[in-house]
Amino acid sequence: MVHSNRIRRIGNKEVGTGRPTYVIGEIGINHNGELANALALIDAAADAGCDAVKFQKRTPEICTPRDQWDIERDTPWGRMTYIDYRHRVEFGEDEYRAVDEHCRERGIAWFASPWDTEAVTFLEKFDVPAHKVASASLTDDELLLALRATGKTVILSTGMSTPQQIRHAVEVLGSENIVLLHATSTYPAKAEELNLRVINSLEAAYPNVPVGYSGHETGLQTTVAAVAMGACAVERHITLDRAMWGSDQAASVEPGGLARLVRDIRTIETALGDGVKKVYASELGPMKKLRRVQHTLPAEGVTTTA
Repeated sequence: MVHSNRIRRIGNKEVGTGRPTYVIGEIGINHNGELANALALIDAAADAGCDAVKFQKRTPEICTPRDQWDIERDTPWGRMTYIDYRHRVEFGEDEYRAVDEHCRERGIAWFASPWDTEAVTFLEKFDVPAHKVASASLTDDELLLALRATGKTVILSTGMSTPQQIRHAVEVLGSENIVLLHATSTYPAKAEELNLRVINSLEAAYPNVPVGYSGHETGLQTTVAAVAMGACAVERHITLDRAMWGSDQAASVEPGGLARLVRDIRTIETALGDGVKKVYASELGPMKKLRRVQHTLPAEGVTTTA
């Protein structure tokens, strides 16, 4: 049964049951603080046929525990304190203005996962079409309420969360304007821990909410399988090169793989069909040639669809 209210809007596209899979290329901080990397990743996502790219937006002083600020670490830019590193990889208004302009030129949507309420205010200045809740933020009621107040579609990842925590988050956000994404928050995630059947469990638990999949595995086949199981939206981390520095790179998809992933998702959508068994006109020739006992077919039993 198709639920008419299992549809959400992100910009000029509908997401949900019976609609094309909404494909999100998660750039996150895989740009490593370099605008040129971000623009190249936007190009890769647009060229592959993605619907959107996603970033992460943090206010470092809020999101970084105070006791970690002064811990030094080695980075590609030399040894620096953790708080300085967080600032180094964080885009500000100038960078996001360039991102916004480039996405408009390429005809692809962009939004982000805000990690604090100040980041929500920052993103709203760009009138993004949606907001994302990272799995790590699912229990942050203050953030969820700020996102609900925007009136935008909110995409909620459910990794590292219990059914009770998910239920509470949905109640805080309200179910009318959200999309749920099944996820396993391990980077990279093992196949035996992906538990793709949770997609169907979430569909059953939230009959009026579109359900998708956020994958952190290596390889593409399990993400394609998620679409075959009904995921209406798919998110995968993307990178220019998995060997680049950064914690998310290894579980990310490179441009060539991203193009194959979107191609295979579109093929799966076409192949799934409508579930109505029929005899295609293309089968009549083989039927005549191969079937030994012929029954007369009523006219309505044959479709001319190729």
